[in-house]
Amino acid sequence: MINIKFLIGIIAGIIGGLSFIPYFRDIFLQKTKPHMYTWLIWSLLQGTSVFIMLYGGAGIGVLPFVVGTVLCGSIFVLSFKYGTKNITLIDTICLIGALIALIFYIFLHDPVASIILVVLIDFIGFIPTFRKSYIEPQTETASTYLVSAISSILAIFALLYYSLITILYPITLILTDMTCWSIIVLRRKNKLI
Repeated sequence: MINIKFLIGIIAGIIGGLSFIPYFRDIFLQKTKPHMYTWLIWSLLQGTSVFIMLYGGAGIGVLPFVVGTVLCGSIFVLSFKYGTKNITLIDTICLIGALIALIFYIFLHDPVASIILVVLIDFIGFIPTFRKSYIEPQTETASTYLVSAISSILAIFALLYYSLITILYPITLILTDMTCWSIIVLRRKNKLI
């Protein structure tokens, strides 16, 4: 008999992977222009969160974040050719702040402090994409953020152990993904009016 958490984890991982398909398609169609700073930060943070969550006993619930790490890294690489060239001082400050915080994380040996730091860095990493989505909503793929949030919700149900270490990152991704999705959808509607 298949363990229900294992099955939910696999489904969450598949949905997480599928959430990127429209984004990749739109990159190659040059409709979406990823912000390289954001995708670099997300690649580093998702990988970091996987290790912290595994340490905390998350089990199969980390699968969507393993998939996300690989796909975020791929988008970061693609952003050199297809990404936005609209990089501002605030974007650079966010990147530097995130990298400094990541360095502090490396030297922390406290998983709770580390996951809190990862969540804060992740939010900082989202700021350039929030800004870009507000100004240029047509350069983002809204469905990726919505489906990614759904994948993170399923990941929570697949966790083998619930603690601040295992649940904080998925909750943060749900909130930031839904915020980004909302910004894109609302700004597109406003631009049509």
